[in-house]
Amino acid sequence: MKRTLQGHYVKVAVPGEAFRAFVPAPLPPRPAIDWSPALRGRFDEALVALGRLDAVTDLLPNAGLLLYSFVRKEAVLSSMIEGTQSSLADLMLFELDEQPGVPVEDAREVSRYVAALEHGLARLRGGFPLALRLLCEMHQILLDDGRGSRLTPGEFRRTQVWIGGTRPGNAVFVPPPANELDECLKHFERFLHDEPEPTPPLVKAALAHVQFETIHPFLDGNGRLGRLLIALQLAANGLMREPLLYLSLYFKEHRRTYYELLNEVRLSGDWERWLEYFADAVVASATEAASSAKRLLDMASDDGRRIEGLGRAAASVLAIHRVLQRQPIATAASIAAATRLTPATVNRSLAHLERLGIVAELTRKQRGRVFSYVRYVGILNEGMDLPGRR
Repeated sequence: MKRTLQGHYVKVAVPGEAFRAFVPAPLPPRPAIDWSPALRGRFDEALVALGRLDAVTDLLPNAGLLLYSFVRKEAVLSSMIEGTQSSLADLMLFELDEQPGVPVEDAREVSRYVAALEHGLARLRGGFPLALRLLCEMHQILLDDGRGSRLTPGEFRRTQVWIGGTRPGNAVFVPPPANELDECLKHFERFLHDEPEPTPPLVKAALAHVQFETIHPFLDGNGRLGRLLIALQLAANGLMREPLLYLSLYFKEHRRTYYELLNEVRLSGDWERWLEYFADAVVASATEAASSAKRLLDMASDDGRRIEGLGRAAASVLAIHRVLQRQPIATAASIAAATRLTPATVNRSLAHLERLGIVAELTRKQRGRVFSYVRYVGILNEGMDLPGRR
């Protein structure tokens, strides 16, 4: 199927140069998506994979304990795509008021991503619709402090932005000018609400992600919010009850293809190739997440049986083990607060866990000791390597 440019260019003149900005056509695509048997099969496979991952919350004991770590894994991966140098351990230490091994601002930025996601999901569960207002609320949280605080958090941009290059005239891509945003966003919100026609939920998530990235409605944070939008749509449309899916791992590993396909959609209307990529991302990510969840829960179950062999000390040690399944990097003080055990009992129990090889101390000091559920963290860290970090 042949399509043409998925929108139109407008000429913009600013002091010193003139350039063209791209204004996307409203969704859904015209002509309609060509649902070949291969493409339809890919989306069927993606829906099955999502269903299997969602079933983790029902079929495996203590699956809720995974949510804390999986949400943070997605936050770290999404922020890595934007160049943030913060590991999962950095984030968890930051949340414990520890000093991570990178600039604190990087860990704070990732923590705001978590807060924005949690806010969005809470609003949806409270009956608030997935709308522009909610995206603005999440953007406010995402950029509320630090580097992004001067970039009008929670407000749509009133000036031109560009992607790549040093100015609009040499940019890789120039989104719509500010005076076109209202019209673009009006049509975007209508599409989210199934106007002018219903769109299958997973297809809607794929199309809306591209449209949001193309509109680029904020001065900063568009990439992260665009990936958050996918999680919100899956929740709003009942495809995932909990945000266990971390699509950013696939996007990070196939980053060049990701950006090439976004550009191809805009220039030639090749939505089908983008949809193939998106479906493949969902299949790979959901399958990986379900596998990781099962491995983590099986490992925790095996470790629990080993702990039960400790005799009288087992009850306290199991309570700490449960905390570590939710928060696999923790301080002795945070464990004491979570379990309400005395510091002395916590320290004795951690010593038992160290002897069993289940936890390792990351610090070597008398106070503020930090412990890691070593193999658990190792599974979570798969695919999250940071170049230059050791």
